[in-house]
Amino acid sequence: MRRIHIIFLATIFLLSGCAWNQKPGAQDKSPRQETNQSAKPEAVPMKSKGREVRTKRGENTYRVKRDRKRIETIGFLEPTDPRQAVSDVNESAKNLTYVSFFSYRAKSNGDLIPLKDDAALAATRRNNAVPMLVITNFAEGNFSPDIAHRIFTDRSASKRLINNVIRVMKQKGYRALNVDFEHIREADRTLYNGFLETILPRVKKEGYLVSTALAPKNSDTQAGPWHGAHDYAFHGKIADFVILMTYEWGWTGGPPMAVAPIPQVRNVLDYAVTKIPRKKIVMGAPLYGYDWTLPYRKGGPPAKRISPKEAEDLAQQRSLKIQYNNRDQAPYFYYTDTNGKKHEVWFENEQSAQAKFNLVKEYGLRGISYWVLGEDFPSNWPLLKKNFIIRKF
Repeated sequence: MRRIHIIFLATIFLLSGCAWNQKPGAQDKSPRQETNQSAKPEAVPMKSKGREVRTKRGENTYRVKRDRKRIETIGFLEPTDPRQAVSDVNESAKNLTYVSFFSYRAKSNGDLIPLKDDAALAATRRNNAVPMLVITNFAEGNFSPDIAHRIFTDRSASKRLINNVIRVMKQKGYRALNVDFEHIREADRTLYNGFLETILPRVKKEGYLVSTALAPKNSDTQAGPWHGAHDYAFHGKIADFVILMTYEWGWTGGPPMAVAPIPQVRNVLDYAVTKIPRKKIVMGAPLYGYDWTLPYRKGGPPAKRISPKEAEDLAQQRSLKIQYNNRDQAPYFYYTDTNGKKHEVWFENEQSAQAKFNLVKEYGLRGISYWVLGEDFPSNWPLLKKNFIIRKF
């Protein structure tokens, strides 16, 4: 029986026209994440949209429905427009365990800058999803290391923040917390751990689930303001679960490339599972891509964010050839605008989504987290349900 199974798999493999996965190239660092400046190897016409196209490590293996496992799913929501936020929740929350409201911003004195979240919270509950409060050190368009340092070192500010978090969660009906402090001074790593050691048990004692967001690291020695202060082992120990921000290698200020290339995501997961229990790891995934104007120049015009549906519609309207990068497991295409400028677009489709779902299965992770709701990717949700059973509380 084993021999027949092996022969069967080999036959499928030969018929599927696979492309072997390559090792990632040299890496630079973006302001928020690592990025990959390497060229686009093994670009081939896209052959599949969710069908079986096997690769060496299984990135594109479509699992049949009987293999579905129960996972938790998270969708981050930016409710800047209350009416649009309700629409975004209604569109996706039935496929989500949690809707994460980004974000209540901490001030240096421990106060919180609130969101207009009442309508979206009601929609979240109607869709039987858990509303998650996200607190950040975000201020004036970026994450503030000064606000974080003040919270970590001023006992009265820290206490005030914790009390405010618990008050808001009770008043608004949030049932889970995510602490997303980023761009922290590397020297504040121990201080950040100490803050988490104070806030998470307090919030958990009130009956809420607690989690943190982690920058994508591939070693404990990875330094810098976006990585150095994030202690994977400590977060894995003290939180109910962690969310790995495994995206933004391709970003608005960087060179054209996949937003979440599979080799880089693998590097992060390979490290994460050595420090954090697998059942506590939620892998991040993008619901968007970017449109770059060429030639790319550092400090030049930023790339424009584009939804998967927008990208596919653009390619269809212009009869463009969509290509697929077998190493990074992402689609891309080129076009020329009305001003004669050439563009390069990287985005997500069913094939790239399937590659990410396979990582969740292969590594035995708790689930997947999406940044950000409101980006139109309708084909993602039925494919998600084909692969997994979504946990609902």
